[in-house]
Amino acid sequence: MSTPRPRPLDGITVVSLEHAVAAPFASRQLADLGARVIKVERPGVGDFARAYDERVRGQASHFVWINRGKESLTLDLKHPDARAVLMQLLQGADVLLQNLAPGAAARMGLSFEALHAAHPRLIVCDISGYGDDGPYRDKKAYDLLIQSEAGFLSITGTPETPSKAGCSIADIAAGMYAYSNILSALLLRGRTGEGSHIDVSMLESLAEWMGYSMYYAFEGAPPPARTGASHASIYPYGPFAVGDGGTVMLGLQNEREWKVFCGQVLHDAGLASDPRFDTNAGRSTHREELRALIVQAFARLTTQDVEDRLGAAQIASARMNDMAGLWRHPQLAARQRWTRVGSPVGELPALLPPGRSSAYDFRMDAVPALGEHTDAILRALGRSDAQIAALRAAKAV
Repeated sequence: MSTPRPRPLDGITVVSLEHAVAAPFASRQLADLGARVIKVERPGVGDFARAYDERVRGQASHFVWINRGKESLTLDLKHPDARAVLMQLLQGADVLLQNLAPGAAARMGLSFEALHAAHPRLIVCDISGYGDDGPYRDKKAYDLLIQSEAGFLSITGTPETPSKAGCSIADIAAGMYAYSNILSALLLRGRTGEGSHIDVSMLESLAEWMGYSMYYAFEGAPPPARTGASHASIYPYGPFAVGDGGTVMLGLQNEREWKVFCGQVLHDAGLASDPRFDTNAGRSTHREELRALIVQAFARLTTQDVEDRLGAAQIASARMNDMAGLWRHPQLAARQRWTRVGSPVGELPALLPPGRSSAYDFRMDAVPALGEHTDAILRALGRSDAQIAALRAAKAV
């Protein structure tokens, strides 16, 4: 039998007081790299994302996506006996991650300042909407609200209708910055021996992703316009209808590509020198006229015809896939990006994490049932069966 190759975070223990998306997304990345993640959930209810929907054979789609590879421990942290269990867990933990309501962890004595003296190697990562100080510190924050505060809605959608991202982009941004900051803190601790505090703000995470748009509107300049799936300043760039009812997404980036596109794809080389369209600025200004000409040329073709011409001309393009198309995407299949993970409702397909490594394989363990690991964790902490029964009777777990 071959020995499993070591993973980057083997031996690291993460205790996570998490719900919804941001913190669970961060901790799942850590679990994928080998960390032991103990997910603390409310008895009887659990992470409220468990009840978002029932799309995956009765399980919630969000929960299945970002909670594999974790151990579920139920604790009522308002109960002193449950807090004692948590404090005992932290003695052997490397990371405490939390995205509770603003100030809730600190009120339970779980701030970095309260924990550092007793646990000098512990890394504490707090995720919140706006950070742990400033005038917005105590505001509740949800993904849509942060998309709005960060200006994302102002540049997304059509001129008539601001639109949110179709996925939880602010939560995902915060989760990824929590993940990368925790990795950095582990590296730093390896040199200093000391844990540190990480304060991740959803607003700051998404504001970083808005950098191009902010600089485009530098010193009061007009901001990027809402252009649907098109680009605010590059054209042709976006979706174009094809004669068979399909849609092709184009992405032209420079003048060389524009000339090739006119000659080899539209079969109208003279269009490249039309004074309305011979610069990107001109094409963007006259985009409606140019769109009509492109759609007219594509109307005589099938989607495959257009893709063949674009491929031969080496023009960047894509099909506008839906979710069914993504499930069966040939590139994901060809690169063997699918595996299967366990769950309370049996095995489910799961994408391997991005970033294929030659050194190790990702850990792809099951999605836990609520409280599935509570008894095992309590026994490992030295609790007897009678003590565990008493905790259950007291509704502490």
